[in-house]
Amino acid sequence: MSTTKWSVDPTHSEIGFKVKHMMFTNVSGQFTKFTAEATTNGDSFEGASFSFSGDIDSVSTGNADRDGHLLSGDFFDAAQFPKITFESTAFNKKNEGEYTLNGNLSLHGETKPVSLDVEFGGIAKDPWGNTKAGFTITGKINRKDFGLTWNSTLETGGVLVGEEVKLAIELQFVKQ
Repeated sequence: MSTTKWSVDPTHSEIGFKVKHMMFTNVSGQFTKFTAEATTNGDSFEGASFSFSGDIDSVSTGNADRDGHLLSGDFFDAAQFPKITFESTAFNKKNEGEYTLNGNLSLHGETKPVSLDVEFGGIAKDPWGNTKAGFTITGKINRKDFGLTWNSTLETGGVLVGEEVKLAIELQFVKQ
């Protein structure tokens, strides 16, 4: 079977995250500049490989002051660590349309294995004849595992920023 390359359609994809603020609400953000690729055998995504690279300086939470703080040495340190990357090690089917994506996530100078849940939306042609494939990817990481340790203690005894980061990713790929 022939190898097929797929490239992300960034206008129909998003790389999002949520983290607890003050221990009782979530703050959402996203990376707006990124690339992703998949390699498959034909059009079958079973056993596919995936890669991703995002620009840290494209982080957006809807608040310029918070985004500036995230880019600083307290968090991402974008000047020293300008990219977040992911390379898959396995893509295994759990159930019909459900997969587990395992791989190595590199962030802030640290590389750690992660396991993500994937919902495969299917393959279809768009109105311009392009073959597309859609995925919803979710998972959780601990930001401290990647050296993102800044925090502030609240007078109630809690902390300002939660450790768990929930990932919410929508990817639409175009067959090359």
